[in-house]
Amino acid sequence: MPELVNPTRSHGLVDILDRVLDKGLVIAGDIKINLANVELLTIQIRLLVCSIDKAEQIGLNWWRNDPRLTASGPGAGSLTESTEVEARLARIEEQLTRLAQTTSAASPAKSSRK
Repeated sequence: MPELVNPTRSHGLVDILDRVLDKGLVIAGDIKINLANVELLTIQIRLLVCSIDKAEQIGLNWWRNDPRLTASGPGAGSLTESTEVEARLARIEEQLTRLAQTTSAASPAKSSRK
């Protein structure tokens, strides 16, 4: 019982976080909203907190193939896509300039007719 009053081993936040990341922590819950015994909404919440090493051990590695998080993987042509977008934008701006010039050239002719 004296250990409870004066613990010889203290658990700091770093120790607790290290354990959680090493072992993993799962939080699961369901939220259901009913009105007059009619289910209107169900939300299922699943949260997994663990280290990357632990996630890979249990088969989770979605971040390796996410193009927003890595420079490689599916859709990795972000530089190519960026170049394509820039070229498309340049074509649109060129068309807009030509259209504006055509419209401004046609406007004085219309006003002189009146």
